[in-house]
Amino acid sequence: MLYLTFFYEKNTLLFFNNCQELFDLIMVNKFKKSKSFKAPKYAYKAKEIYVYCPNDQVDVIQEVLAGSDVKVVFNDYHLTNLDQKVITHFENTRLSNDEREFLVSATEYGAWVEPLVSYLDERCGYTEVSLLKSSYFLHQKAFSILSTKRTQRAKRVIDIFSALILLVLTAPISVIAALMIKLESPGPIFYRQKRTGQYNIEFDVIKFRSMRTDAEKGGAQWATKNDSRVTKVGKFIRKTRIDELPQLLNVLKGEMSMVGPRPEREIFIETLENEIKYYRFRHAVKPGVTGLAQVSYPYGASVQDAIWKHKYDIHYIKHHSTYIDLKIMLHTVKVVVMGMGR
Repeated sequence: MLYLTFFYEKNTLLFFNNCQELFDLIMVNKFKKSKSFKAPKYAYKAKEIYVYCPNDQVDVIQEVLAGSDVKVVFNDYHLTNLDQKVITHFENTRLSNDEREFLVSATEYGAWVEPLVSYLDERCGYTEVSLLKSSYFLHQKAFSILSTKRTQRAKRVIDIFSALILLVLTAPISVIAALMIKLESPGPIFYRQKRTGQYNIEFDVIKFRSMRTDAEKGGAQWATKNDSRVTKVGKFIRKTRIDELPQLLNVLKGEMSMVGPRPEREIFIETLENEIKYYRFRHAVKPGVTGLAQVSYPYGASVQDAIWKHKYDIHYIKHHSTYIDLKIMLHTVKVVVMGMGR
């Protein structure tokens, strides 16, 4: 079969005997050295990105990016100008050798080339879990932070220091809250409940009681935004997050951290892990009194809400650092002061 192509740069017609011969010439001649982005932040603000993926994944990715403000161009192997171009790839192991060579050459000539999930991770501030594959966890150095002793020790020191200071500073508030709970309704001041922590080990989370004592007589159920089981005092301490203060004791005991994914009940986890990819990976770290999901997403009590919170949890686990922890704690203070609790 005879193949015909036209190079505008040379204004000549060239004939080739086979597809490979044509492709080889394209890979040698089509790209010009691109102008790099001034800084990574500009790549993550690009108005247009190129996605290279198997054809059967185009609809999946389009659905994921449907609400975004970025224009997406799929599988454009005729791209010649790489200046300020962001090129992403998804399931590249399913692409042909020629298609993968295209991506390698684009990288060689200075284009910004990155896996799609990692790119969205940085651009959006959360991880698009619907696109996750095992390779996301296995092929990235970022998750090695989970086994770095120095990082773990630093986080533990900050946890103990922060918990002790907050326990002292909030002691008067805790005493008043305890009196209000006791005066309003019969029952214990504190509420203990089994939650799943790091490495899937259960522990008793401690909170100020904000619901009636018979709140779960019909079985375990998610708390909702305007839950009728919540007492009047309970509404106030939940809105201001005062009900979370006793969890500082869990932090001192080493069962929780100041910052991390919200601890969930095993009965709900068993349901959610059937609906959400890699849901139990959140247990790679200690659960937190506050967290990226808590300050980034409004209070919710549905599977869809859990999916969104999981996006933030996975992002936090991958990127967590002392700086990010401090940033989240300061954001939490802002949320509490402005009354943006539950």
